[in-house]
Amino acid sequence: MTRKSSFPPVAAASARVLILGSLPGEQSLAKAQYYGHPQNQFWRLMGEVTEVDLPSLDYAARLDSLLADRVALWDVLASALRSGSLDAAIRAHEANDLRGLVASLPDLRAVGFNGGTAARIGRKALTGLDLTLVDLPSSSPAYTLSFDRKREAWLALRSFL
Repeated sequence: MTRKSSFPPVAAASARVLILGSLPGEQSLAKAQYYGHPQNQFWRLMGEVTEVDLPSLDYAARLDSLLADRVALWDVLASALRSGSLDAAIRAHEANDLRGLVASLPDLRAVGFNGGTAARIGRKALTGLDLTLVDLPSSSPAYTLSFDRKREAWLALRSFL
């Protein structure tokens, strides 16, 4: 098992919504990009939320668009031992300083957890803060819920932007 690390947060002080994943998968790490697996539905789902065709943009433009729409990205884990990309394989994890990031985002209204692992770890870290916490179905291709059902849940974020 290899120790894998998350990316730095993508955030501006104006962020109203923070999306937290668990830890980047193999393809994301190889590309050094959030949600880099071509079948991951994150960019399509966030495009629905922000009403921007994010999948058609290059990576830098996707990040710029999220920041312009007051969305921040990060992961709940700073690092973990994991073979492959599945959250079920995560061992010996170290958490990111979620409270520190949240404290730097004065306009933050909601945190969306991309999947069950992010929700389980993130909710514990953010308990007691005056934020709306939203559990979202994972955008991962390993989570086989239909896109329409995922989309319906993710659209709840739009009201916080």
